[in-house]
Amino acid sequence: MTIDSLKLWRGVLLRSFAVGAAIYILSVVTTFGAWDTWVQLSSQWYHTDEASLSRLVLNFFVITKFFLTFVLLTPGLAIHWTIKAEQSRKA
Repeated sequence: MTIDSLKLWRGVLLRSFAVGAAIYILSVVTTFGAWDTWVQLSSQWYHTDEASLSRLVLNFFVITKFFLTFVLLTPGLAIHWTIKAEQSRKA
């Protein structure tokens, strides 16, 4: 791989992380802001209780945070450091 293709992948991964983190924060704020409404709607529509909905929401946020951290951010930072090391080695 060339440095240019690594820079492209770094940009894609880090920007995907930034967009995903913004959507994640928005999801957290809207979920906790309208929690009572969501519990009432889910209990009426899907016949679930608050405990099972809480587990489902917590599982969603844990999996999303795992994906953002280990699938997007970690490789993006590793590629970034690799590019910086190659540039400093050539200079």
